[in-house]
Amino acid sequence: MMKKRHSPDEIAAKLRQAEAWSAQGKLHGDIAKGLGVSLMTYHRWRKARPEPDAAALPPPPAGRKMAAVPATPADGAAYIAELRLENSRLRRLVTDLLLEKVQLEEVLQEGTARRRRT
Repeated sequence: MMKKRHSPDEIAAKLRQAEAWSAQGKLHGDIAKGLGVSLMTYHRWRKARPEPDAAALPPPPAGRKMAAVPATPADGAAYIAELRLENSRLRRLVTDLLLEKVQLEEVLQEGTARRRRT
């Protein structure tokens, strides 16, 4: 069987068509068949699709001290970088809290072990 290569423009057009069909409630198998590609190719295209424009990102939750969702792609990169930085800070905070919790649990276990011995 001969393979057919699709250009990036063709893939983008087919994915836009697939989104329209998906919004109508069609199943993935039917969408792939309508596009003339296998189900795996359709899923691979969806997975490899570039990130959406920054303007399409949802706004940050209310009460947050972050910049508003940017209107230009250049500002979008800065917004995503800011989100990644905040995410890393929050991960460190959670890790520190988990370590502190483990230490407190160890102290509690040692205290109960001492009371049982006496």
